Amino acid sequence: MTTGSLLAVCLVHGLLPTKDATGVTAIDKRAVEGPVKVHPLGLTGDLQASRKHHGGESKALYAYSQADAEYWEQELGRSIEPGLFGENLRIAGLDATDALIGERWRIGADVEVEVTCPRTPCRNFQQRMQVPNWVHRFAEAGLVGTYLQVRRRGSIAAGDPIEVLTRPAHGVTVRDVFRGLDQQQAEALEASRIAGEIRLSPEIQKVLRTMAAKSAAKDQVQAVPAAI
Repeated sequence: MTTGSLLAVCLVHGLLPTKDATGVTAIDKRAVEGPVKVHPLGLTGDLQASRKHHGGESKALYAYSQADAEYWEQELGRSIEPGLFGENLRIAGLDATDALIGERWRIGADVEVEVTCPRTPCRNFQQRMQVPNWVHRFAEAGLVGTYLQVRRRGSIAAGDPIEVLTRPAHGVTVRDVFRGLDQQQAEALEASRIAGEIRLSPEIQKVLRTMAAKSAAKDQVQAVPAAI
């Protein structure tokens, strides 16, 4: 089974002011030492200023791969320390963006998590990085990392192994969802859900409903006979 490692566990360092309705963001996360408890809404000692966009059970944790951070170090000419992108987990040996939707990992001895959906860059991320056109550059590169849902509580710490426990057969990755699903991929996810192989997050369910509604509307237009 594929394995990786947990390089750092990151918690909020301090709230930063923003121009949005919330008024603050918890994107400023820093690596901490020692074990950290994991619960259904994330890490003990961490928080999300707005769980509408960055939290809740399906987005309890955000993981980012060290290889992708190193890509940005080359692109930006600066160090990308763990937590700079607002991630809770900096990982190595696994590609967070190319993980399969519904894939499950064990971190350390006890914690189990499930891959749910991609991170969507926002203006708070732009403000954090202070790089011109940053949100577009980040999205264009497609190295977005993944959100995780906690399936089993426990404690984790930097240096813990990460083991991939299951990989669904549908073949749809976090990157695929971020780039935009085609009909075949959408059907594969839905079939996997119906078969009980995965449980789709609310975010993915919304994507599939939107696609189904557009498809139905298109079919209805095509079914209308042309006027004579």
